[in-house]
Amino acid sequence: MAKTNDNDAFSPPVSQERVVVTNKHGERLVGLLHHTGSNKIVVLCHGFISSKNDSLILDLAAALTKEGISVFRFDFSGNGESEGQFEYGNYRKEADDLHSVVLYLYQKSYDIAAVVGHSKGGDVVILYASIYNDVSKIVNLSGRFDLKQGIEERIGEGSIDRINKEGYLDVKDKSEHVNYRVTKESLTERLNTDMHAASVSISKECRFLTVHGSADKTIPVEDAHEFAKHIPNHKLHIIEGANHNYTAHRKEVADAVVDFITSDGV
Repeated sequence: MAKTNDNDAFSPPVSQERVVVTNKHGERLVGLLHHTGSNKIVVLCHGFISSKNDSLILDLAAALTKEGISVFRFDFSGNGESEGQFEYGNYRKEADDLHSVVLYLYQKSYDIAAVVGHSKGGDVVILYASIYNDVSKIVNLSGRFDLKQGIEERIGEGSIDRINKEGYLDVKDKSEHVNYRVTKESLTERLNTDMHAASVSISKECRFLTVHGSADKTIPVEDAHEFAKHIPNHKLHIIEGANHNYTAHRKEVADAVVDFITSDGV
């Protein structure tokens, strides 16, 4: 018999089910459904070179299910267990992947309380809200406002010129193994993804929360203030001292997300 702690008596029982959703390209997206017995559900979206098993995603899932809210976390195409080719850009395709997941959950009679995305996933959920407008609450954790920024910091100084000249760049780890390839096409897709245009086109009926750490060295906190300026029905929550992954501030970020999802009103 599994050992329980005192807190378990107050937590709803949660079953986990591996679920496969097919996207519009025929690729199988692998997800995990945490079912609390409630049809109220939150979809969690991971960031760049990550997966549904990212520790922040797992901590958010635990916090939400503890409140009795079901959770679906999944791998975007080309990531984790899901089929497809990993691409550096793919913002629009990942928004379409999310749409396939949302449609699946609606077909299964779930009530989607919110969609939450971290980092690149934050940009994906913003793009999603601007295109589909079928989820009433959106949460952006540490997304980037200007996608023209932060590229060479990640893939190397002078890399944009090299990609434009040679057509691609293989990004390697310290052991010189290729982690992923950045093609000119995928770089162009990122550069042409306009988060300002997406932000201003989100319906004011959609309630929006942006959370960002004041000590984020990956994506500056100023980006969160830009989203706050442009998204119509927006709440901004800055966590003082938090880094990009909220390493030492997991409770604060989980509390902010849970409070927003469970609250009524603007």
